[in-house]
Amino acid sequence: MKVNINKPVCAFKGSTAEIHSTFRYLSTIDDINTRIQKMFWFTAVKDNEPVDLKTEAEYSGRVQYQCENNDCTLRITDLRESDSAEYKFMLITNDPGGKYTGSPGVTLTVTDPQLQVHVRRSNSYSNWTELTCHNNCQLPDQSSYIWYWNGHKLSSEKQYLHLNTFDSADTFYCAVKGYETFPSPTVYAPKLPSVSVSPSGEIVEGSPVTLTCSSDANPAASYTWYKEDVINPLSYQNQHFFSSILPSQSGKYYCTADNDLGQKRSVSRTIDVKYAPKLPSVSVSPSAEIVEGSSVTLTCSSDANPAANYIWYKEDVINPLSYQNQHFFSSILPSQSGKYYCTADNDLGQKRSVSRTIDVKCE
Repeated sequence: MKVNINKPVCAFKGSTAEIHSTFRYLSTIDDINTRIQKMFWFTAVKDNEPVDLKTEAEYSGRVQYQCENNDCTLRITDLRESDSAEYKFMLITNDPGGKYTGSPGVTLTVTDPQLQVHVRRSNSYSNWTELTCHNNCQLPDQSSYIWYWNGHKLSSEKQYLHLNTFDSADTFYCAVKGYETFPSPTVYAPKLPSVSVSPSGEIVEGSPVTLTCSSDANPAASYTWYKEDVINPLSYQNQHFFSSILPSQSGKYYCTADNDLGQKRSVSRTIDVKYAPKLPSVSVSPSAEIVEGSSVTLTCSSDANPAANYIWYKEDVINPLSYQNQHFFSSILPSQSGKYYCTADNDLGQKRSVSRTIDVKCE
């Protein structure tokens, strides 16, 4: 004797479920014709005996057996969440010990609709988008669906909605007809992404920095990071990391958020990397021979952010000569020959230049 039962069943509250079982048995056993005495379905066992569903009060008037030609179908109407259980088929024959059941049974899950809209966009030049109202339960093919576009009910009753054109601000959701109070979550293109920078305060050279892009979207957005003066994308995730940021990485950054319903670009965010002065360079004008009485300009320059403050010194003089990037001699004297240097400093540090020799020739 063999009893076969079908795969698990999922159904909505208030609907009807059918569970099928097929069986085979020998027509004779020990020269005795086999006769089926009883067939029924059960979930509970009492005193080691299966309890026929039709005798249980909670199933009263809701259970039917349709059994013929080695097939027996259980039909339960007006499903309740309490009907969720494992259902087994029992076959009893006149054969001694002739009690047969399919084990394991069929698991029936009774639930409210749990819908999701799946989005699929064409990869060809036809540029279409298809929405599918996906259900947690497998419904009969003849089931009707309801689609809503920007909250307005559409005439289509199919599980699929084919879109050729739509706006990125449009929204869509679906429901199963008869269960409109259990709609799917709404799907929509990404909203304007927001960009946050960590740390939120001053960004100093060598520190770790994280840019985060976030956008409200359903399906969830995919993110791409860009720098305005760089052609290729920087990364393809919602966060872009600098483990040790460099001054050359200062600039304007933005991200895009996209899903199969559209794309949005964020406002650009400026990253201004602060750093201590680099080694100052010293230039002398005129660059040729310096003659007594001529005008001479020493210029100190250093790359720094914020901009450096400058101080000029002569090696054999204790006090500073001046507090600006240029030091002027309107009519230089031989006594002013010597080695000169400058310092460049800001809140992040200080650097001293290499000394530069000034050799004043007498007239």
